[in-house]
Amino acid sequence: MKYLPILFLACLAGPLAAQKTASKPIKAGLYLHLDNKYYRFGQDNLQTILTKEAGFEVTILTAEDIRAGKLEGLDVLIMPGGSGSKQGAKLEESGRGKIRDFVESGGGYVGICAGSYLATNDYSWSIGLINAKAVDKKNWARGKGDVTMKFSDAGKQALETTSDTVVVNYRQGPLFSPGEKKDLPAYETLATFTTEICENGATPGAMIGTTAIARAPFGKGRVICYGPHPERPGGPNSLIVHGVRWAANAAAVSR
Repeated sequence: MKYLPILFLACLAGPLAAQKTASKPIKAGLYLHLDNKYYRFGQDNLQTILTKEAGFEVTILTAEDIRAGKLEGLDVLIMPGGSGSKQGAKLEESGRGKIRDFVESGGGYVGICAGSYLATNDYSWSIGLINAKAVDKKNWARGKGDVTMKFSDAGKQALETTSDTVVVNYRQGPLFSPGEKKDLPAYETLATFTTEICENGATPGAMIGTTAIARAPFGKGRVICYGPHPERPGGPNSLIVHGVRWAANAAAVSR
């Protein structure tokens, strides 16, 4: 019986720990194209996934909000699908700089399709958060449909999956290859494409074996970029949930 108080406290610690975690949700900023209803589809999907019950507190941000400094106090910024060039143009140089400063100082960045193009160092409107460039980029409009990805060991661990492969929707996102920026670390591949979509004159075979999901540090922060769309209905949505948590970790643990 002398161990009963210790056992009781140990049992109590579980709920208390859960309450403590629940009281500090991950504060995520979600970029919104207010002027384009087509882009709202992916953003609406993300809001149905990143719920309070799952441990997230989502704030909708416009380009104007980002330029005004409203990334302050957030753990992670999510730049969803749409158009990377339009995102970059709407943000303007000032907004792109705000994002770089946010991540460099410890914030997280999650790019999905267009948001991943934006994170590369491959375009005049890119932010340069990850040392990556796009493969076969002149044929970026290579089509839409389901493809198969294969996870690396690091990908399985980071995204908390035991599957070797998964089917996911692809909608003309970047095919990552290593960049050439000497002031940025190499990215880590979490998943590669094992099947491809090759329409509209795209180069056959160019997609196979390229990086589909990549992550890297940037300053004190973390960056994860998805070429495909795990946030779409049918998912696998868990890849987004765990990716956002990973990206937000550096900021969340410092609060």
